[in-house]
Amino acid sequence: MKMKNTIKWTLVCMAAVLLPAVAGASALDTFKGESGTLRISGGTAHIPVMKEAAKRIMRFNPDISITIAGGGSGAGIKQVGEGLVDIGNSGRKPKPQEIEKYGLSMHKWAIDGVAPVVNPDNPVTALSSDQLRAVYAGKITSWKDLGGEDRGINLYTRDASSGTRSVFWKKALGKGDISGKANFVASNGAMKSAIGNDPYAIGYISVGYMDKSVAPVALDNVRPSLGSVKSGDYKVARGLYSNTKGEAKGLAAKFIAYLMSPEGQKIAAEKGFIPVN
Repeated sequence: MKMKNTIKWTLVCMAAVLLPAVAGASALDTFKGESGTLRISGGTAHIPVMKEAAKRIMRFNPDISITIAGGGSGAGIKQVGEGLVDIGNSGRKPKPQEIEKYGLSMHKWAIDGVAPVVNPDNPVTALSSDQLRAVYAGKITSWKDLGGEDRGINLYTRDASSGTRSVFWKKALGKGDISGKANFVASNGAMKSAIGNDPYAIGYISVGYMDKSVAPVALDNVRPSLGSVKSGDYKVARGLYSNTKGEAKGLAAKFIAYLMSPEGQKIAAEKGFIPVN
């Protein structure tokens, strides 16, 4: 009996030692003993998640340095393909010719919507697809024609390399024309700032970027939001990709694995995106 009690006590002590270690296990543990620099560029919608993940990794292991730049989806794909960065982010799936040219591997870690937005003081908060296309084509030029003030519509768009623009152009505008009079902005953040400061503006941003500084515009009676994107009711949606040249290796592989982990997917959700896991 004494022998059995001794064995039982030993097992209890071992469990007491092991349980805190298991409970404290983190996806960050994979970065133990690593060092070096990880270079990331591309889609601007990704940046809030990239920054938060990088901050946690570098705080966990100061021997790792992670640099993050925007530039748009096209830039991210080109730069990773040419070996200028380790991860190239894109808010669209790379084209077949891009995949073939650069030998890309794609890693989708979240789903995002792209929403038309106006200034919060604008009373026009709903449009039909036909109206939105006419606005961006320059066929409707006054807010009065849409139930607003008798003032001109100031159009804002992104450059051709933007994944946000690509999805908006395909799924919201039906590949329709974008007026040459539209103002160009370089990122989701710049778009949000421009719309928030222009009472007669209309533009589009990642749903993950929306806050009280802009007002979402319902499209065909569906308001863009995290919930409506997740349910599939709001159709202007896309995947967020982190692309590598060939199979991900080293720090790039571990960073992408962290994005796909429960911790990384929680960061994506906290930043306004829909986790894939």
